[in-house]
Amino acid sequence: MVNFFELAAPGVRGLTPYQPGKPIGELERELGLSNIVKLASNENPLGPSPKALEAALAASKEVELYPDGGGFELKAALSERLGVAAERITLGNGSSDVLEFAARVFVTPDNEVMFSQHSFALYPIFTQTLGAQAVATPASRWGNDLDAMRRAVTPRTRLIFIANPNNPTGTWLGSAALESFIRDLPREVLVVVDEAYFEYASHPAMGAADYPDTMAWVERYPNLIVARTFSKCYGLAGLRVGYSVSHPEVADLMNRVRPPFNVSSVALAAARAALEDEAHLRRSLELNAQGMQQLVAAFAERGLAYIPSVGNFVCVDMGRPAAPLYDALLRQGVIVRPVGNYGMPNHLRVTVGTPEQNAVFLRALDAVLAA
Repeated sequence: MVNFFELAAPGVRGLTPYQPGKPIGELERELGLSNIVKLASNENPLGPSPKALEAALAASKEVELYPDGGGFELKAALSERLGVAAERITLGNGSSDVLEFAARVFVTPDNEVMFSQHSFALYPIFTQTLGAQAVATPASRWGNDLDAMRRAVTPRTRLIFIANPNNPTGTWLGSAALESFIRDLPREVLVVVDEAYFEYASHPAMGAADYPDTMAWVERYPNLIVARTFSKCYGLAGLRVGYSVSHPEVADLMNRVRPPFNVSSVALAAARAALEDEAHLRRSLELNAQGMQQLVAAFAERGLAYIPSVGNFVCVDMGRPAAPLYDALLRQGVIVRPVGNYGMPNHLRVTVGTPEQNAVFLRALDAVLAA
């Protein structure tokens, strides 16, 4: 009998698979529930733009053909929208794809990869897969501590992941602090700024007045890679399309490890159309800002502490182990996200939903807390 575990790469053997939010269908099968409210995976409750759906439907009529492997039209649209050259853009099957490309291109087992405590779970997974040394710096107020990161840089440091805003905590870094950090790094240390929630954080109603637009920095800092996605505010999580912007030589190297046709024709068409529907984007941002206020006001009324967030989610401190409360909410037909695996055993991460979805969650929360 072949021992396949022993055949696996050393970095893979000890991995714990990434745990996504529980799907609605799974809870329906487990408990026989219906009308489930899912506030677990930071999806846009409005869904995608009608224009994106129309474009996806049109593209689906030619799925017997391979997509444009270079994503010319989407890159052109992004280039115009962002004011960057198309040669700086790398497309991914979600932004997690381009995060992995950066690690695969630049990281070897001799290197260190740095990220913050309480940061996105895929960063250590990518690092361990490659056999590199993970360096998790202590967080400050649940977010990235740039001073701690500065102190942790060594000659072996090759890649630093910074989520801004951070997932799962929703904390953010201001423009001056982040640019100073990038400017002071050795040029051979690459920084990936993961901006999956950029659109939410940059909306004025979220109150992050000093939140940076790092796209303006990519020409100044050749070691900077900025990653964004269509999965969150644009509502295309099920189609999986993201991108990064970087120095042209970095983009060229990342495109060398990018699988052919990694973004489907349906996803390419939908993402391009979504970019053009500014009215839908505006409604999504306004709904999120209103929903955030609904949730945090309710938490304050109930005496529950929360971490101020500029994403489309908020972490609430339950004051006790949150896993049993998560299970009890499931039985009420509400899916949120426990974050014990992020070193936050007393917190639940709650995605901002529609006013009706938020109200259902709050009623369920009251029932669970009263039990």
